[in-house]
Amino acid sequence: MAGAQVAALIWCPFPDEASAREAAGSLLDRKLVACANILPSMTSLFLWEGKRSESGEVGVIFKTTQAGFDAAIAALDAHHPYDNPAILGWHADAATPATLAWLSAIVTTE
Repeated sequence: MAGAQVAALIWCPFPDEASAREAAGSLLDRKLVACANILPSMTSLFLWEGKRSESGEVGVIFKTTQAGFDAAIAALDAHHPYDNPAILGWHADAATPATLAWLSAIVTTE
């Protein structure tokens, strides 16, 4: 698929809905992502600084393109309220032509 746009997804938890909305709004305003799906409250169990912890969080899935992927991750890392946020991304294996066209029309590279 030389020259074809590829969809990419980014997963990131936030401490609350307000911070998730703020980060999503910032990335949308900068056109680094075309969509942010904010998922309802979840309980996260994790190991941090040598001990087991538990916290309430809100998850977000960001939709972007391969071209916007690195810039979106960097902006998310800089904007996130956690000192060391868990930001995971992957290129989508498949997407409809309409979805790719929508993402490509919105996401710009800086």
